Amino acid sequence: MSEDGGIRGIVVAHGTMADGMVDAVRRIAGGAADALHPVSNEGTSPTELKALIDRAAGDGPVLVFADLQTGSCGMAAMSTCRESGNRAVVCGVNLPILLDFVFHRDMPLDALVERLLDKGRDAIRPVQRSA
Repeated sequence: MSEDGGIRGIVVAHGTMADGMVDAVRRIAGGAADALHPVSNEGTSPTELKALIDRAAGDGPVLVFADLQTGSCGMAAMSTCRESGNRAVVCGVNLPILLDFVFHRDMPLDALVERLLDKGRDAIRPVQRSA
């Protein structure tokens, strides 16, 4: 994980989703994706998943991206972040959020969270189909 002083990101998701999303960011953004660390819930209990997130977070500001708010990933993310004042959680992660994160992670944590929520919402668009 990157040690350059910016906010670090942890993507926690079911199965291999976190690995796939971090891989996609790496293919698009190159080395900027080194700021992201994937964590899977596969084969873990809620306590083990929380420990994996804590281990990946280390010290310093961290933004945890979870696939679902009410799933085991979101619950573990929220639990670990409640215990640390320098962490935040964004649930419902998508690729545009992660791409924006890697290029703006030098922002203050609260401002970055608001920016990413806007980017994530803006990326969801209906596609018109022809009649």
